[in-house]
Amino acid sequence: MSAELRQAPDEGWESLTVDELQEQLEARGLKKSGNKGELVERLEDYEEKLGEAEEAVEEKPARRRGSAETVTETKKAAPKADDGAVVISARARYVRGAPRKARLVMGHIRGKPVEQARAILDNGSRSVSGDILKLLDSAVANAENNFELGADELLVRGAYVDEGPTIKRYRPRALGRATRINKRTSHMTIELTSEGT
Repeated sequence: MSAELRQAPDEGWESLTVDELQEQLEARGLKKSGNKGELVERLEDYEEKLGEAEEAVEEKPARRRGSAETVTETKKAAPKADDGAVVISARARYVRGAPRKARLVMGHIRGKPVEQARAILDNGSRSVSGDILKLLDSAVANAENNFELGADELLVRGAYVDEGPTIKRYRPRALGRATRINKRTSHMTIELTSEGT
């Protein structure tokens, strides 16, 4: 049963029958149970909220799009280190892999330009190289999106790995013994800076 949506009659919602009120509530997607007074009150509340929403839309000024010359975007100031260099960082936490192994790879990319660091990680034989490459790409994306710096002008300023929580597992061994297996995790951080600084 599809009832047509109509405005309140001049006499008010009270002049309609309960069936007509229920049809109007159903058309508006409102609850249609209760006595006549509750149905009328529900319809009046709906009309009042609808009127307030229309007023709010009318009060809001229309947005004008300006030409490229008139629109100015404020560029966020990049964070700076103590020596005044611009530093953009990215951090990956709880990466499954031993920090000792990750530090070996991080040492290779520290101080290198981003393109060279990517090449080192692409051709790296260790499995953690893929995770570090993802983190490097994330740091480059932060620099491009937040501070409008290109990948070709960035240098890996800092690359370090901290130890995360160790996941402990047990493995059965000979003579009914059990030995603990430590599955280590790492917190990795890469800091980039522009080559000119």
